Amino acid sequence: MIGSLRGRIIVRRPPRLMVEVGGVGYELEAPLSTFEALPADGEVRLHTHLMVREDTQQLFAFATERERELFRVLIRASGVGAKLALAILSGLSVDEFARAVAERDIGTLKRLPGIGQKTAERLVVEMADRIAAAGTVAAPGEGGRAEAEAALEALGYKPREIASMLAGVTVSGRSSEEVVRDALKQSLRKGR
Repeated sequence: MIGSLRGRIIVRRPPRLMVEVGGVGYELEAPLSTFEALPADGEVRLHTHLMVREDTQQLFAFATERERELFRVLIRASGVGAKLALAILSGLSVDEFARAVAERDIGTLKRLPGIGQKTAERLVVEMADRIAAAGTVAAPGEGGRAEAEAALEALGYKPREIASMLAGVTVSGRSSEEVVRDALKQSLRKGR
């Protein structure tokens, strides 16, 4: 998995970027918020998310870890793909999105491109628990839970199983590896 890149931007055409790292140009897609945070020139460091599908591989770039974590939470919601997740991040900051969901502000969400009434309502319902669970979305510096959820999902667990596994596991200030290890241990104990 490619978690971050550090290099020089050689192409900048929103939503696409190309960053040269050690002579290799990485094609990336990024929200407008990331473009706004990029320096005019010089070296950049971007947080990335690699999405592998049957017919394609896409690399997404984010200026902050919080943006990447919200992107990861969004693409797990029903009916939200990478394109819509980028549109959401382009239209609202992480804090603005979390606030809109917490306050059930359908109007703010409907102003984003590609989001109608039903999608906004579904986002409010689905994302309320997920945003609360993903520490980095609601509070900077607490990426353990969101990364642990992604790791458990990659291991084949369903969202409901993951929520049960993580219930009672201390997340704050811990690495995702520690959180996953404790969740698996707790799951084994419950299974006995």
